[in-house]
Amino acid sequence: MSQSMPSISHRLRNLNERQLDAVKQIDGPLLVLAGAGSGKTSVITTKIAYLIQTCGFKANSIIAVTFTNKAAREMKERVVGMLSKQESRGLSISTFHNLGLRILRKEYRRAGLKEGFTLFDSQDSLSLIKEILDKEFNGQTDSAAYCQNTVSNWKNDLTTPQEAMTNADTEEFLLAAQVYVQYQRYLRAYNAVDFDDLILLPVSLLMADAELRDRWQNKVRYLLVDECQDTNASQYELIRLLAGFRRCFTLVGDDDQSIYAWRGARPENLERLSVDYPSLKLVKLEQNYRSTKTILKAANTLIANNPHIYDKALWSDHEEGDPIRVMVTRNEDAESERVAAEIQSRHLRHEIPYRDFAILYRGNHQARLLEIKLQAYRIPYKMNGGTSFFSRAEIKDLMSYLRLLVNPSDDNAFLRIVNLPRREIGPATLEKVGNLATERGVSLFEASGYKELEDTVTGRSLKSLQDFERWMSNLRQRLEGASPVPVIEQMIHDMDYYGWIQEQTSSNKAGDRRIENVRFLLDSIQRMMESAWEEDETAGLDQAISKLLLIDMLERQEEEEDEDKVQLLTLHASKGLEYPHVFLIGCEEELLPHRNSIENDDIEEERRLAYVGITRAKKTLCITLAAKRRQYGEEIDCMPSRFLDELPEEDLVWEGRSDEGESTKKERGQASLSALKAMLNG
Repeated sequence: MSQSMPSISHRLRNLNERQLDAVKQIDGPLLVLAGAGSGKTSVITTKIAYLIQTCGFKANSIIAVTFTNKAAREMKERVVGMLSKQESRGLSISTFHNLGLRILRKEYRRAGLKEGFTLFDSQDSLSLIKEILDKEFNGQTDSAAYCQNTVSNWKNDLTTPQEAMTNADTEEFLLAAQVYVQYQRYLRAYNAVDFDDLILLPVSLLMADAELRDRWQNKVRYLLVDECQDTNASQYELIRLLAGFRRCFTLVGDDDQSIYAWRGARPENLERLSVDYPSLKLVKLEQNYRSTKTILKAANTLIANNPHIYDKALWSDHEEGDPIRVMVTRNEDAESERVAAEIQSRHLRHEIPYRDFAILYRGNHQARLLEIKLQAYRIPYKMNGGTSFFSRAEIKDLMSYLRLLVNPSDDNAFLRIVNLPRREIGPATLEKVGNLATERGVSLFEASGYKELEDTVTGRSLKSLQDFERWMSNLRQRLEGASPVPVIEQMIHDMDYYGWIQEQTSSNKAGDRRIENVRFLLDSIQRMMESAWEEDETAGLDQAISKLLLIDMLERQEEEEDEDKVQLLTLHASKGLEYPHVFLIGCEEELLPHRNSIENDDIEEERRLAYVGITRAKKTLCITLAAKRRQYGEEIDCMPSRFLDELPEEDLVWEGRSDEGESTKKERGQASLSALKAMLNG
């Protein structure tokens, strides 16, 4: 260990009593109930270092799991910073899906897969389901999104296609079940798995194969799971199977922050733990290091209206802090105007960086008006979860073409573009190509050029497939020793890709933007090639592609870290984040709580969502609502959210209500006017 690295004993001294209990309990099953802002990440990362440095665990015998790549990356960076290089070798901190992928890559043969199997993303899956509905179910492509969501839910619940067929009790479920059967058949023929299979297949293997189960349980001496309240049925089962006979694990979670039921999360898994593990120990982390006492009191008072598996109450050593402001505005336009003016005023008067402000909302549609107002006030902002350049459909298409050009064994790239633009090569044809590829042990692209394919594929599909294979092979030959960009431009021209983009886009203007994205990519490749040739005259297109992807990833990371911008994000996206100053907008009935939740009598999750929003705030919290909103072209009256009645009245300062005094309104208006003058003078 380096001299500058604090010892584990020093780190343990920085923990509070409950956190220390959570770190030091290593025998048997442990649930750490971690309230918002209670330092759970410090507990998990310190515990990993404690297991390795004090308890003698090898890093490669510890598995830690969380839900996002960002959280996993941050955790690993923290742990590696506590350990020497030797101590951290082999440590696994990943998402559930990366863990499942790791298992599948080692056990692919037992799962009936070939090495180098293809991973379908959500867009790939939806395209395949649309093809199935179009070709085999009379073109019912309007049902594609419903079928995709239903199949995903079945996989998360460990329901097989046969079980789905047997239990289908409505026409919609029956259609989805029939699609499920065909979808799995095609995935297997393509040597492909989808996102949900990354959990389903490892769980199925571990349940069915005792030898494999013993081997993996012996690999895992200790298991740590973050955000366990968000686990679905298959993820919980994966935890149970890996924990095995040792039952040595730490699960960290908070039932009050379970807000993902719509994607299969089961907060009742926390309750199931005590049944599956009668010796389960419980540690509560209730000291909050984030928010003022006033903000915590509001959060505690609100969430107390929900039933609880385990009781807890957050507390803080911080100051009382400012009261919570509740701003009532006449409509949504005035609401966005007030928020923008408020941020600009506080930025100018108190020199608060823009990055310290966050605006949270229930639905993405609420951000449109906010963006207009922020732009009018010249306030820089960032939409959380913005689309990466390389996530755009046209860029993914073209990059898949380029990947296949430089690597004909890239089955994933082949499947994405073989029928794009349309070449009338349907899933039934591709299934036959997949079967031949499996028999001969070759890639899908190579199999598509085999003579034997004529035994099973005929007509236009066969001709289109053969034409595609010959065309791509010819392009590959032309790339050898040539500048790649003219070849790529010819490829785009040959398939009339720009025409295809315009056909698939809602307006000419939007189509032009997508075409401009493709041209920008070509310019980037040209610049990359020129740079690469300066270092190596033999550099090829593959190096340019790798560099482009790396630069894109690095630039996005730097953007996240360095930009001084107001953050705009949904309540769901805000979980796990914190900001000094938070605006929670649209606190009205049918918005928060959402109309669907009211109709389905599912208010508890909406209350947890509001709780998550409140507990993002460190110093100040401002809640806004509108008296009227436009809906489907008409202005409707809005009711204040029931959650406002559940907050402690003595800690709220209301602004804009009909009972507010004229002098208060005048004073606030004067302050806003002063801020505006200061901005103009600046």
